[in-house]
Amino acid sequence: MEEIKTTIDIISITIRSLSVASWGLFAGAMLTEALVLVPYWKSLAPLDFFAWYKANDQRLLKFFGPITSLTVLLAIANAIICIWQGHYVKWITLTNAIISVMVLSSFFIYFQKANLSFATASIRTDDVATELTRWALWHGVVLFLVLLH
Repeated sequence: MEEIKTTIDIISITIRSLSVASWGLFAGAMLTEALVLVPYWKSLAPLDFFAWYKANDQRLLKFFGPITSLTVLLAIANAIICIWQGHYVKWITLTNAIISVMVLSSFFIYFQKANLSFATASIRTDDVATELTRWALWHGVVLFLVLLH
């Protein structure tokens, strides 16, 4: 019985550590996007921005998709394990899991459509600056949630 408890503790600690590490990597990626990519995008002329985004859309998706998904899955797994074990951080991990789901939901609520409009240049060039400002605002809210957790 003691061996099973030890194995569960090792799994718990591993998932907790991986969750913390993934949040750190995700926060760094989100900060880089906010402080490097968004200002660069805003510096481009609309047609240049559309060309850049079309060329890099899949790269962004292939980078942010897995890191976001992994962070969310690890946060949920961590919360489940901590609640199941009655760990003293169970409510904090539950809050982190909820925040991670909110962050993921923002992709489906706003970013998926906005990113597609950039990649396909389906918005008017006159509206690019306004949409990038809106995009940056949404990103700022998500980044706040990431840093808040």
